Amino acid sequence: MEISVCIVEDSLELSESVVKYIDGTAGFRCLGAYSSAEEALLEIPRKSPKIVLMDINLPRMSGIQCVERLKEVVPGTHFVMLTVYEDSDQVFQALAAGACGYLLKSTQPMKIMEALEEVLQGGSPMSSHIARKVVQSFKSPTRTSVPGETLSQREQEVLEFLSKGWPYKQIANSMSISMDTVRTYIRRIYEKLHVNSRTEAVVKYLGQNPSASRSGQAEMRSTAG
Repeated sequence: MEISVCIVEDSLELSESVVKYIDGTAGFRCLGAYSSAEEALLEIPRKSPKIVLMDINLPRMSGIQCVERLKEVVPGTHFVMLTVYEDSDQVFQALAAGACGYLLKSTQPMKIMEALEEVLQGGSPMSSHIARKVVQSFKSPTRTSVPGETLSQREQEVLEFLSKGWPYKQIANSMSISMDTVRTYIRRIYEKLHVNSRTEAVVKYLGQNPSASRSGQAEMRSTAG
């Protein structure tokens, strides 16, 4: 079965380039490309794509506002921001609106397709530069911790991998456990932290554990080279 994708982007050149790459990748098909949030709000609910690539800086309504409204009518659709904005506030606003990933427009097309596959595996892809900014933001002493039951050592290991953007299969291989066991750990993590998504769990975990933030930041530095 083909994975359906839509793109909301006001740059015709970028939009056509991404659409061409999506349609040229086996297992994926672009259902539509829209140049404004208003057009997307009309068309995307009719097509119910599996994934939407969303720009932030659109002509009138912003991409973040568009995601927030679309999540109400197509809750099963995954939204990945594709933008030039790198600041942490934009990232958090997008995640709070319902986005599950955040990529820069400078990301190579092949990496964008890899990110879409990661989304389907339960991942939350972010450009490495963006991920560093997110981790750094949690080092601020003004952020308050949130209540939550104590996670076991193995649950903390799983959440640490999630905070680095690892897909479930990679976590399972690294910990020498099955995919079902990974899902069980994640279900327990969600219950203990009182969250409903990978992004919420990571945000709460990093906010409560400054050492995890530093560890994640160091790893992403070495990965980014």
